[in-house]
Amino acid sequence: MSRIEKMSILGVRSFGIEDKDKQIITFFSPLTILVGPNGAGKTTIIECLKYICTGDFPPGTKGNTFVHDPKNRLKEIEQNLSKIMRLDNEIKALDSRKKQMEKDNSELEQKMEKVFQGTDEQLNDLYHNHQRTVREKERRLIDCQRELEKLNKESRLLNQEKSELLVEQGRLQLQADRHQEHIRARDSLIQSLATQLELDGFERGPFSERHIKNFHKLVRERQEKETEIANQMMNDFAEKETMKQKQIDEIRDKKTGLGRIIELKSEILSKKQNELRNVKYELQQLEGSSDRILELDQELSKAERELSKAEKNSNVEALKTEVISLQSEKADLDRTLRKLDQEMEQINHHTTTRTQMEMLTKDKSDKDEQIRKIKSRHSDELTSLLGYFPNKKQLEDWLHSKSKEINQTRDRLAKLNKELASAEQNKNHLNNELKRKEEQLSSYEDKLFDVCGSQDFESDLDRLKEEIEKSSKQRAMLAGATAVYSQFITQLTDENQSCCPVCQRVFQTEAELQEVISDLQSKLRLAPDKLKSTESELKKKEKRRDEMLGLVPMRQSIIDLKEKEIPELRNKLQNVNRDIQRLKNDIEEQETLLGTIMPEEESAKVCLTDVTIMERFQMELKDVERKIAQQAAKLQGLDLGRTVQQVNQEKQEKQHKLDTVSSKIELNRKLIQDQQEQIQHLKSTTNELKSEKLQISTNLQRRQQLEEQTVELSTEVQSLFREIKDAKEQLSPLETTLEKFQQEKEELINKKNASNKIAQDKTNDIKEKVKNIHGYMKDIENYIQDGKDDYKKQKENELNKVIAQLSECEKHKENINKEMGIMRQDIDTQKIQERWLQDNLTLRKRNEELKEVEEERKQHLKEMGQMQVLQMKNEHQKLEEKIDNIKRNHSLAIGRQKGYEEEIIHFKRELREPQFRDAEEKYREMMIVMRTTELVNKDLDIYYKTLDQAIMKFHSMKMEEINKIIRDLWRSTYRGQDIEYIEIRSDADENVSASDKRRNYNYRVVMLKGDTALDMRGRCSAGQKVLASLIIRLALAETFCLNCGILALDEPTTNLDRENIESLAHALVEIIKSRSQQRNFQLLVITHDEDFVELLGRSKYVEKFYRIKKNIDQCSEIVTCSVSSLGSYVH
Repeated sequence: MSRIEKMSILGVRSFGIEDKDKQIITFFSPLTILVGPNGAGKTTIIECLKYICTGDFPPGTKGNTFVHDPKNRLKEIEQNLSKIMRLDNEIKALDSRKKQMEKDNSELEQKMEKVFQGTDEQLNDLYHNHQRTVREKERRLIDCQRELEKLNKESRLLNQEKSELLVEQGRLQLQADRHQEHIRARDSLIQSLATQLELDGFERGPFSERHIKNFHKLVRERQEKETEIANQMMNDFAEKETMKQKQIDEIRDKKTGLGRIIELKSEILSKKQNELRNVKYELQQLEGSSDRILELDQELSKAERELSKAEKNSNVEALKTEVISLQSEKADLDRTLRKLDQEMEQINHHTTTRTQMEMLTKDKSDKDEQIRKIKSRHSDELTSLLGYFPNKKQLEDWLHSKSKEINQTRDRLAKLNKELASAEQNKNHLNNELKRKEEQLSSYEDKLFDVCGSQDFESDLDRLKEEIEKSSKQRAMLAGATAVYSQFITQLTDENQSCCPVCQRVFQTEAELQEVISDLQSKLRLAPDKLKSTESELKKKEKRRDEMLGLVPMRQSIIDLKEKEIPELRNKLQNVNRDIQRLKNDIEEQETLLGTIMPEEESAKVCLTDVTIMERFQMELKDVERKIAQQAAKLQGLDLGRTVQQVNQEKQEKQHKLDTVSSKIELNRKLIQDQQEQIQHLKSTTNELKSEKLQISTNLQRRQQLEEQTVELSTEVQSLFREIKDAKEQLSPLETTLEKFQQEKEELINKKNASNKIAQDKTNDIKEKVKNIHGYMKDIENYIQDGKDDYKKQKENELNKVIAQLSECEKHKENINKEMGIMRQDIDTQKIQERWLQDNLTLRKRNEELKEVEEERKQHLKEMGQMQVLQMKNEHQKLEEKIDNIKRNHSLAIGRQKGYEEEIIHFKRELREPQFRDAEEKYREMMIVMRTTELVNKDLDIYYKTLDQAIMKFHSMKMEEINKIIRDLWRSTYRGQDIEYIEIRSDADENVSASDKRRNYNYRVVMLKGDTALDMRGRCSAGQKVLASLIIRLALAETFCLNCGILALDEPTTNLDRENIESLAHALVEIIKSRSQQRNFQLLVITHDEDFVELLGRSKYVEKFYRIKKNIDQCSEIVTCSVSSLGSYVH
């Protein structure tokens, strides 16, 4: 048994996502009402309930829009992300700039300003002297840095001390300013108080101690004098007030005495007036007593006449005698009826046998008819299937053979389906493999085209090798040209040679020589640039050659894919497609065969049931014939006198007579009772009239006494009126005098209070000012006693001293910083000089190495002159070609190896996949599962038939129960006259085949009026549709939701008129009343109709409801309200 206690909502649709927005709703039992406008969040509460109970999201949400949308939180993240990306770009730009600067610095460091012209020893001496100078300057710089750190530390200490002294100086200056303010405030208060008290000698300040003591003495004297005057004035006022109070008390005593007299006389007067009224009332009553006595005499004589007449007409004794006679007749009739019952019982004993005989004969004819109907129904069908009309055993044997044939066909069909699935899987695998190979071929061709730019890979590679060889020769030529041109220029300039170093031509003039030198120098200047560009171009070509050599295996793979692998896959795919088509044709043939056999088996199964019933009827028919023979033997030789009808007729006549006699007895008894009650009533009336007449006679004798009492009471009342009037006349002047004295007393008290207040205010003002003067004097004395002025001067001197020290320290730091700047500048200059010296040393070393290489070159050239250079070049070229061929074959082998390795990895990966791993074990398990499933299917078929019958019976029972609840709810709710009630009707789908195990029902709602039933679809109004929907939901919940008694109604009054809304509320209250005993019953109603809520609130089940609204942040809130507040709520 389940129920809902409370629920917390946070971050769902319009409900807020912060902790402060969390809403908690406690569900009442048995009724919880949610009220609110559209869009406030009422339905969201029901959707939350459904989600926590079932886990289902509302329709159309898919979990995306049900919870709070977090996209608004992404704006800040996107802003931060864009900022991070911008900073990342800036960092990359700075890194690039840094690398460029480092490169530029490296190039600059490699360049030299000039070359040292001295000897190596001079250069080394100069370098070592420079090193010593730099080390001395660095040591001096370190000393200066230490000294500067020491000064910085000292400066920090002085600044800290200065800050502390400045804080202390500010504090002391604030105290000094406050001290002066206290003195000025004290003097101002003294002047003000002296002016107020009219004291001389205190017009101007500042005041000394003597002046202040004298001032305090004068103020105390003046305070004592003012206090004495005020006390004397209060005593005078007190004496006057006492005298006035005494006069008031005397007047008040007189007034009180007169008032008491008036009060007593008024009470006596009131009593006498009441007595007078009572006496007059009694006299008034006695005035009509004489007439009443005459009326009573007439009524009494009339009642006595009626009493004597009733006693005379009474026949009670005769009626009693008749009752006794009738009772005797009734006893005789009872005895006769008992005899007739005994006779009837004897006749019925043999009548039962004849009745059984008739029933058995009828049963025999019925069974003959049933057997004939079954034979006529299935004769043609069974004869067409078997050639004759079989019995049960013959039909079961035929069904068994057909079932075996169907199973064999199904086995063949399953085997073909399995082969088809395997072929389809193989086809998919081949398609995927073909697609992968084609994509691989396309990818290889794209890569090859990106590198080569054309499809002629071999020719491009050969052409690139030739270009590389040419570029290599050109680079070697340019590298050697630099040295040759330099040597030629040196020879032409240094050795004063007048002939050309190459052709040995003699220059005729100096101009020709200079022209040759200039030409050589220009070529020498251009040689490095040409060499650099040639080397760059050579590197690019070599890189491209390496890339193309790396693509050689890929080129071979392309050829294999185009010529071998892809065509083979396509041939395999065509073969598989032919196998699939063949299998599909075989499957279609087996399905056709199965479709022919199965209907025959189904129709035979249907006939088997009727054949079984027919055989059972035949067995029962034999049993009935045997019973008929037994009953005929019992009735043989029996002769009866009267029939059952004759005995029954006589019994009815006697019973009618008995009823008539009983009615007469009851009637006579009622007449006897009525006559006795009438006589008793007349006697009682006569006695009452006699008693009233006696009472009136007694009252007439008291009349004279009452008249005398009236005269006496009237005299006393008039006397009391006069006495009260005299007392009131005496009381009036006393009240006037009392008011006058009280007013005078109040004026006197007001004057006293005013004078006392003035004196008290004046005294308090003087005391307050004196108190303030004492406070200021105390602060002034404390300041002077603490020596704050001397302490302030001392701190100011310390501050000036610290400032001077700090200034001197800053000057020293400035001098050291200047010296350090000069030294750093000198060190930087020395570093430039050091770099120049190091470059010169490196240059000397490189020149020496160059000379050594030049000598080795000359030696090698000399040795080369003795060798066969052309033969060695040819041999070298052949060896390079052989190396290239070996490299090419090696690359091809590596490419093919990688392809095979990839295929091996691919096949191993496929073998590790679930579909190939443990295939034999899975096949064995699936075979066991298949055989087990076949056995289970047979058992399930038997279970299905039994279950189907049970479900049909349960369905019909539940439909009757639901329709009964719907009929009761409709009649108690609907106020119209056009529909008596509605019900749900279910029609089984007749188009379902025999092999389909699912049973389908078509449900429809109909409305009934008399014997006419019409579908409600398209014929009812919107209000009737809503009411029908609610009633059907209530009926379904009543029937199927006993263990989960939670029912939610969302806007149940939509499209309903006021009369039906009232009846719906009444019906809901009745449902709650009937289901309130169920512990887990809870009804949730969502509505915006407050009148509907008020109707529900009239019951005892609703005291509070929840109002759903939105706050200022447009977040939904849940507020608990009382039902009594509905009338006062302002929307």
